[in-house]
Amino acid sequence: MEIVIAIVGSIVAKAVEYTISPIKNHVKYLSNHQKNVETLKNRANRLKDARDGVQHSVDATKRNGEEIEGDVDKWLSAVDKMILEQVEKVMQDEERAKKKCFIGLCPNFRTRYKLSLKAEEEAKAVAELLEHGEFERVSYRAAPQGIVVAPVKGYEEFESRTSILNGIMEVLKDDSVSIVGVHGTGGIGKTTLIKEIARKVKDKLFDSVVIATVTQAIDIEKIQNQIADFLGLKFEEQSMVGKAFRLRERLKKEERILVVLDDIWEKVDIEEVGIPLGDEHKGCKLLLTSREFNVLSNGMDAQKNFHIGFLNEKEAWDLFKKKAGDCDESCDLKPIAMEVAKKCARLPIAIATVAGALRNKRLFEWKNALRELERPSSTNFTGIAAAYSAIELSFNYLESEEVKLTFLLCSVIGHNGLVEDLVRYTLGLGLFDGVNTMEEARNKVLTVVANLKASALLLDSYNDKHFDIHDVVWDAAIAIALKDYRMLVLRDHAPKEWSDKEKMKTWC
Repeated sequence: MEIVIAIVGSIVAKAVEYTISPIKNHVKYLSNHQKNVETLKNRANRLKDARDGVQHSVDATKRNGEEIEGDVDKWLSAVDKMILEQVEKVMQDEERAKKKCFIGLCPNFRTRYKLSLKAEEEAKAVAELLEHGEFERVSYRAAPQGIVVAPVKGYEEFESRTSILNGIMEVLKDDSVSIVGVHGTGGIGKTTLIKEIARKVKDKLFDSVVIATVTQAIDIEKIQNQIADFLGLKFEEQSMVGKAFRLRERLKKEERILVVLDDIWEKVDIEEVGIPLGDEHKGCKLLLTSREFNVLSNGMDAQKNFHIGFLNEKEAWDLFKKKAGDCDESCDLKPIAMEVAKKCARLPIAIATVAGALRNKRLFEWKNALRELERPSSTNFTGIAAAYSAIELSFNYLESEEVKLTFLLCSVIGHNGLVEDLVRYTLGLGLFDGVNTMEEARNKVLTVVANLKASALLLDSYNDKHFDIHDVVWDAAIAIALKDYRMLVLRDHAPKEWSDKEKMKTWC
């Protein structure tokens, strides 16, 4: 009998345990519903603050051109969904739980119970999101895959250019040729052509394409750094020799790569730069541009060379009309426009700058432009006098003295200049009236740079943080600065420190 009683007692105890315990839990949800809701609200507010902090970091790194880590993006999406959907729904349920039933005489226990249960569940989910919201880093610098494949601004598919382009692309397929040269007078379109070639061969003939601008003053480390930037390579070595070794090893990792050295004026030691060619790396090829055939053939040992000549008359007139607008529709304007176009001497840079300057101008302005182009130009530009006159004309047609001085300042900064440097210099010089802050100066500079690019006086660089200037335009701008503005210009070197504002002003 005692055994039976013990068994029955055990069964009753278990029954009570399984009955009372759940009841206590249910009662707990009813009695603690307000506490659970407050806990959720507090954690949700902390989650919002954490989200804002992460988002600020994300926005800052995006402005620097960095890529956002995948787990950060997923976390932000999960937080947004939690705050906007789940937590907001609990808040709405809280309002419903405040309403009483039985004509307002009794609390709505069922609604409060559901609210408390949901609030506790969501509070745990919020706590988990908070725990996972601490990131060592939110972004990373994506390794550039060489040149970006995008249409080249300013490239025109003229027959005279297309035949050269096709010829170069055929030679690049030849395994026995590792160095190819392109030569022609300044402003003829060498850089534009090789950029179009780079765009076309990327992914078809080569896995990667990198471009470095050399210019008159050869700087081996600058060339190394430009190539490294395209490859996402960060040098730890301090010496030029060490960088050459590291660059050579990195280039060897690319199965097929085209290295472009633009605007060469004299021999560049490829070994010193760190570019592996021939038996050292058969998949690496070198494409060069220069004004001088001898630099390519004798100095750089180019196995194949292509000459880019002037546009034919039809191509020159077609390009002029495209840049100048409807200059051939008016019977009065067309003869003047044709004369102006002839003064550009079938040189693309001259055509682009003159036609752009005269776009939408009136007849008397066209006549004045023709007169100016007929004047003798600087003796410093033998062989490209038309380009100099054209650039000077475009300069004279710039809308204000502010824009002119900004353009000359760009020429002082030189190739691939930083927009931020230009912002600081213009602000320091007090170049713009009514501009007093960095933000105002930046907006003004970006506007002026965009206008100068539209006038073909400046070029796009490899990213939005830089601007570039054609070497012929650069030469002309420096001559104008020296002749008309008495500016002190150090070729290939921007001023390092301009601490004396008044002294700076005397240069402008």
